[in-house]
Amino acid sequence: MSAMSLLKRTIYSLGHASKQRTPRRVGQWFKWLMPGLFVKRWMFMSATGMLLVVFGVAIWANLSPVHYLIRFVMRSLEFITQLLPSHISGPIALLVGLLFVFWGQSRTFDSISDVLMPERDEELVDMMLTHRRLNRGPKIVVVGGGTGLSTMLRGIKEYSSNITAIVTVADDGGSSGRLRREMGVQPPGDIRNCVTALAREEKLLTELFSYRFETGDGLAGHSFGNLFLTAMTNVTGDFERAIAASSEVLAVRGTVLPATLSDVNIWARMEDGRVVHGESNIPQANGKIVEIGCEPANPPALPRVIRAIEEADFIIIGPGSLYTSIIPNLLVPEIADAIEQAQVPRIYVCNVMTQPGETMGYSVSDHIAAIDRACGRPLFDAVLLQRSPPSNIALERYAEGQSHPVAFDREAILRLGRRIIAANVIDEESDGLVRHNSQRLGRILMRWYQKHF
Repeated sequence: MSAMSLLKRTIYSLGHASKQRTPRRVGQWFKWLMPGLFVKRWMFMSATGMLLVVFGVAIWANLSPVHYLIRFVMRSLEFITQLLPSHISGPIALLVGLLFVFWGQSRTFDSISDVLMPERDEELVDMMLTHRRLNRGPKIVVVGGGTGLSTMLRGIKEYSSNITAIVTVADDGGSSGRLRREMGVQPPGDIRNCVTALAREEKLLTELFSYRFETGDGLAGHSFGNLFLTAMTNVTGDFERAIAASSEVLAVRGTVLPATLSDVNIWARMEDGRVVHGESNIPQANGKIVEIGCEPANPPALPRVIRAIEEADFIIIGPGSLYTSIIPNLLVPEIADAIEQAQVPRIYVCNVMTQPGETMGYSVSDHIAAIDRACGRPLFDAVLLQRSPPSNIALERYAEGQSHPVAFDREAILRLGRRIIAANVIDEESDGLVRHNSQRLGRILMRWYQKHF
């Protein structure tokens, strides 16, 4: 039997000793050799250090370690080659040695990970590979607010950890509005949604932070997440630092920033001349919005927001309520200026359905024109829209609330100088409720970015 045949039989026997566990374990071992983990160099350094320790002790004890080591190695090799020829014993020794090294190192890392992550669902090496891949992802800036923004963040966080969400702080209704009036803090609701969307343990934290107290003097109606951020603001003394501290505690993948730290209130002028103040009052006015603004006018942007836009590789605007979630961010002049000057792919994600009191009868081009009008210039190059209309069940459900699909007017969009990306990016529940699909939306956006990178 040839030496190569014997080697193949040895490898085959080792590979099939345990059909259930061993192949998977060997696969995990070899992942540690993949580039970019910064593990191999430290494994080599630790082995070198151990060897130096042994040599140091031997030299200190005057044992002439080099002489004895060489003599021991020579006698050992001579004995082995007498039993098996060198072209057989050499590869076998090499293979067994490598297996021992990988086995010992993997058991070491398993012991460490069992302590640090006792309930983990994936291997430590897989987590490190994912961490390295996401850290090398593009720098993405998203601008918006409401549930639309948090939905999109769940999709794009699978492609990069370098995400900055710029969130509106104009909310004055519900729990956020109460905390804003009673505690003098900025509205935490949209920030809370984005923080939980980017958190590692997203499902549990979303349930916890979205939990609303139904009883209790002063607690009823408040969500736990809003109270948590308010408490953190009082502890840290600053809303920006409160978000950063919360993000660190919750292992958030990315950064969430308020558009401004000013106490901003938005107003809208209706077609009939009325001026409606307050984000929560605008949809209730039942009028056609012709102008949108904020008080105080021209609020200053957070310096970190501008820096994130300047360093961005990809900028996404929306989805979200046009006049109460998206445009309020762009009423901060420094943000609009920075987006306009950015020489990177910029895209607007249009809503699927119109919103009563805000965008009744609006087409896709109407949404684009409203943003251009509010900012005084175009800020993005392309628009992503839903290709196919929802089902009849969904249409009937939304029609009852005077909401309809946003019309796709291709020619008008092209006249506004925007490229069109039409794709099916929605999910529809059995009762007809329509929402963007996070994974599908993230995949389409990243594919478009990669084409323009």
